[in-house]
Amino acid sequence: AIRLGAPDLAIGDLFGSCLANLLILAVLDLMQRSSGGMLSRRAARHALSGSMSVALITVAGLALLTAPLIGNVTFLGISPGLWVLAAVYVGGIRIVYLDQRVSSAEVTLESHKGAEPTGSLSKAVLGFIAAAAVILIVGPFMAHSAEQFAKATGLGRTFVGTTLVAFSTSLPEFVASLAAIRMDAYDLAIGNIFGSNAFNMMLLVPLDVVQPGSLMAVVSAGHGITCLSSILATQTVILGQLYNVEGRCRFIDPDAWLVIAIVTGALALVYYTQ
Repeated sequence: AIRLGAPDLAIGDLFGSCLANLLILAVLDLMQRSSGGMLSRRAARHALSGSMSVALITVAGLALLTAPLIGNVTFLGISPGLWVLAAVYVGGIRIVYLDQRVSSAEVTLESHKGAEPTGSLSKAVLGFIAAAAVILIVGPFMAHSAEQFAKATGLGRTFVGTTLVAFSTSLPEFVASLAAIRMDAYDLAIGNIFGSNAFNMMLLVPLDVVQPGSLMAVVSAGHGITCLSSILATQTVILGQLYNVEGRCRFIDPDAWLVIAIVTGALALVYYTQ
């Protein structure tokens, strides 16, 4: 999208994908029964990775809002705000890694019943690389199609990037998280969502290098709506993780429904304000 001269499509995809991922998490949570709810206290240890994604989205939002004041100032092709984002990402990943090392040492064997590995490591690595390669190959075709769609419909690059492209590029997260749930690997499902959102923000750094001048200085300020909504939705998920309840009923889950409402409202605002 950057090479097509459509930076709003690219930024809309990254911020919108964060919203789409959180929507996926909320929908999958509604599919779970009471004691196994994904947003329950059972998953509270993911509050740290969720908080890291909030910090990264916040820094990205600040970089977006301050870009008009800073202008095209860059160092090694990267604007000051995104240098800060890169530092926060590296530090956050380090903290999550150290926390998980401590947590894994405390996990009992009972929590891993039925989790015996099947197949070889080499087969798993080759399968992972092949699946990732498919996504890498089809990405440019999606960007071209989205650019043409935005022009033909008049919906605008910001809205198309935030909705159609973002939700399409979040389908791998949906499939991977759904498969993880079916394997009772809730940690993998939730970590996939929070980790993807954090990495989406980190992708702003290499995109800034490709974009002539400062990337944040040439995109619409309307992306701030998606950015702030992602922060609000993520915080709702974290509260749902930390809030201790005796039981939860399928389809009667206030935190999941609240996330869905936030995402829906954000997309409506992007449409009406672009």
